[in-house]
Amino acid sequence: MLYLLALLLHRLPLAMGQYDICKSWVTTDDGPSWEFYACQPKAMRMKDYVTVRVDPAGITCGDPPERFCTHENPYLCSDECDASNPDLAHPPKLMFDSEDEGLATYWQSVTWRRYPEPLLANITLSWNKSIELTDDIVITFEYGRPTIMMLEKSLDNGRTWHPYQYYADDCMEAFSMPARRVRDLSTTSANRVLCTEEYSRWVGSKKEKTVRFEVRDRFAIFAGPDLKNMDNLYTRLESAKGLKDFFTVTDLRMRLLRPALGGTYVQRENLYKYFYAVSNIEVTGRCKCNLHANLCTFKEGSLQCECEHNTTGQDCGKCKKNFRSRSWRAGSYLPLPNGSPNACAAAGSAFGTFERPQRVITAKTTTAKTTTTTPTSTTTTSTTSTPLPATTTTQPEASIIRPASELAASVPVKERQKKTDCECYGHSNRCSYIDFLNVVTCVSCKHNTRGQHCQHCRLGFYRNSSAELDDENVCIECNCNQIGSLHDRCNETGYCECKEGATGPKCDDCLPNYYWRQGCFPNVCDEELLLCQNGGTCYQNQRCVCPVGFKGVLCQQSRCEVDKKDCDGAPSARASLGTVLLGVLVLQLCGFVDL
Repeated sequence: MLYLLALLLHRLPLAMGQYDICKSWVTTDDGPSWEFYACQPKAMRMKDYVTVRVDPAGITCGDPPERFCTHENPYLCSDECDASNPDLAHPPKLMFDSEDEGLATYWQSVTWRRYPEPLLANITLSWNKSIELTDDIVITFEYGRPTIMMLEKSLDNGRTWHPYQYYADDCMEAFSMPARRVRDLSTTSANRVLCTEEYSRWVGSKKEKTVRFEVRDRFAIFAGPDLKNMDNLYTRLESAKGLKDFFTVTDLRMRLLRPALGGTYVQRENLYKYFYAVSNIEVTGRCKCNLHANLCTFKEGSLQCECEHNTTGQDCGKCKKNFRSRSWRAGSYLPLPNGSPNACAAAGSAFGTFERPQRVITAKTTTAKTTTTTPTSTTTTSTTSTPLPATTTTQPEASIIRPASELAASVPVKERQKKTDCECYGHSNRCSYIDFLNVVTCVSCKHNTRGQHCQHCRLGFYRNSSAELDDENVCIECNCNQIGSLHDRCNETGYCECKEGATGPKCDDCLPNYYWRQGCFPNVCDEELLLCQNGGTCYQNQRCVCPVGFKGVLCQQSRCEVDKKDCDGAPSARASLGTVLLGVLVLQLCGFVDL
């Protein structure tokens, strides 16, 4: 009786939700065993586990104390920000606190007292863990929403950043992009980065406070307005290239580029009413566990997946040490409703009996075979063989491309060891055996890898030193600046080879005594060294602005010497003497002068 009760309790979650259990205890004639399913943790408030950073230094108000105004009462500037007074301070942590009795607490920037210098602020949220967004990101602003801002994402803990969405009151003016709405996107453009004007125009700081990144509207493109057709969404997440990664982040960054203006132009006589204030940031998501865990816990300062299916790692991104008989794979939402666990297996284990076998492709025919195995029976269903079109290849005719697991079974036992040396570290599941070379090599390496075992990075990428060799993010794009670098390749630390005068990891900066103008050019002049001569002034290190009477690159030439004229436009000394002599001669001829 107790056994039946335990079995019922294990089976119950299947009826209560989708992808919420990883395994179930089943019984057969040969005894009980585990059956595995694709699984994922529940969604939760990710702001409870976030680390926040605000930059640049000094952008938070209160040091030194300053007063500020509101757009509703722009000339009643009685409010004050003082970092040394807890009642008047506005530190970053107030973006994530619980606001009791409806009293809003918020982080606040300094005012725009340095106008027209841009008032820029970055708010970076980090989880040190891959998370998958499941609902809208909602940012609540006090005293007005920014007129221009950007939302960026990172997939590698802040090493590289990508635009997520642009926000502006005029998208064409701010970002040279047409304004679009998420609900107008299609199934083929659901992961498009766009600019929206819905959250930036002034409607009053008390009426509209929130800025959204619309996750649900993008889900609705596949699942319908009420998100009832989740099966279609899960299918698209597996089949649409880049869609799953689009909703995955390790970090988010808000770049605040221009504050609320109150529906008018900047009023220079009262710059104390322009600033940023954020009272709340809501991020809802789940830990990314590659469908190998249904629990995620906060340990040692970071979120950790409680991995199942014999996987391990912060994201369950690799097989346990003794369960690497085949390359690691993420679980799959398909086939519905329980998905495929793609569990890691030890040599000779039966874990693979609960997974669908791979398709075998040879040079002449293709056969799709589905095998379901239980301890008591085996049922096999085969489709008819379909001829494949002839292809031209530079490999020997005996070369056959097939999954590594099938490769081992297709050769004699005494040769099996050498031909199963096709470890691709999870970057490929296909191998090619070349008879006359007696070599097994991986085919179609993914994740920007290359090499016999997909162990090297493609040109233009470099090895991620913090990732294991079987990590999808093992190769990072060099991202060399096309103008400042000699080519798009970099060394093993990610540093690009720069052109003369350029510097920086990506060659996007200039060495001292060089300036940037679509490349690095030597400084013509320098304000500190005062290279401009004869009172000339240096303009942006690019040219000397010469005073009247001088010219040349460094104002080193006198216009008197070049144009044979005085610097003030008067006749030269030689011309003046000639004029005097001519006058004397005329007077002599007229009898007025006796020489």
